[in-house]
Amino acid sequence: MEKRITPGLKYTFLVHGIMMTVFALTYLLVPVLWGDLTGCLSNQVPQVFRLFGTAILALAISSFLAFRETSWDKVKIVAQMECIITILFPIVILLGLLFWALPAIAWMYLVVMSGFAISFNLFYFKG
Repeated sequence: MEKRITPGLKYTFLVHGIMMTVFALTYLLVPVLWGDLTGCLSNQVPQVFRLFGTAILALAISSFLAFRETSWDKVKIVAQMECIITILFPIVILLGLLFWALPAIAWMYLVVMSGFAISFNLFYFKG
């Protein structure tokens, strides 16, 4: 019998896809406004943030594609990638907050990405 994706991981992919789409569209469509509102540098280097938004959109699309699957074999590599990247993001954000003067909005990203790190790793290793 083929191993199936667990409901917890499946819905983590869905929530991740939705949230990353929101972040990506913010960086792609309104980086200057976002920078003005939050103090991040997207208002000074909008093209860099648009590229970052494109990368985040790719992560969102991969999560949506994984959500649609039912077979574990078809989502395993995406799940592994999410386990790794959602650990790396909070580490780099925390370093930025402690040593590189990231604006306070980075705390929100730290919390969100830490939540995804916990969820993806919990459901990956549990399933």
